[in-house]
Amino acid sequence: MWDKMFMLFLMGLFYLFWKVTQKEHSKQKFHIKFLLFYIYSSACAFFVWPFFLFNPKSVHNARFGAWLIKPITRFYEIEWDLRNGKVLAEDRGAVIVANHQSSLDILGMFNIWHVAYKMTAIAKSEVFYVWPFGLSAYLAGVVFINRSDAKNAYKKLEITSKVMVNEKTKIWVFPEGTRNKDYTKLLPFKRGAFAMAVAAQVPVIPVVFSPYYFINKNKYIFDKGQVVVQCLDPISTEGLTSEDVPDLINRVHENMSAAYREIAKEVIDKLPAKYPFTLKG
Repeated sequence: MWDKMFMLFLMGLFYLFWKVTQKEHSKQKFHIKFLLFYIYSSACAFFVWPFFLFNPKSVHNARFGAWLIKPITRFYEIEWDLRNGKVLAEDRGAVIVANHQSSLDILGMFNIWHVAYKMTAIAKSEVFYVWPFGLSAYLAGVVFINRSDAKNAYKKLEITSKVMVNEKTKIWVFPEGTRNKDYTKLLPFKRGAFAMAVAAQVPVIPVVFSPYYFINKNKYIFDKGQVVVQCLDPISTEGLTSEDVPDLINRVHENMSAAYREIAKEVIDKLPAKYPFTLKG
């Protein structure tokens, strides 16, 4: 029985890789490319979570997990062009805020995790139940927030702030709160990440991903491409109070929006004249 199941599994994998290597674009190939990322990530999570039990909720687990998943980038032929990465490398606590366009943002994080070194992330509580990935993320120090339970979420953020200061850990947050399908502008930012930075008196480090022009959902295109990951200069929160949070949000949003427009123009201007790029995720 098990030998038959194993053979069926191998045949299934062979079929998936065969479809992906076809030159023509198709609906199947498009969805399989995303599916392979999820399968590979889940397989890595299934392999590592027992080892994470020896040092649970350690950010060092997260760095190892990122290193393990990172190589799939070569399969997709995506170039992650990190710029001004030195601001991530400084040994200090900080809140990293980044725009959120696709599940591939996670792959982008994994490709620059080694630069930030001590880093973890905040994710919505639903992700925890996507096992084995959610379990491994929990054991790697990812903080899961239930947005419908504001009181409990605040307590978790308060604990996270102490870790950020005492252990000089950077916290990665997507302040838009959801994936942005409009590649022409950023969504409004939610308050949480900035309130946490002010409470801990740590800087905010804006990180901007350029549009995924090489993924066109309407035409089922998922090609190789370049993503510029632009790190902006840190914004200090020293001396700020909760009353200053709205101004801080506006300032960061304006800076990131300007950088997004600039790098979006850069990558799109390099494309061939008839390249079927999209401005909708």
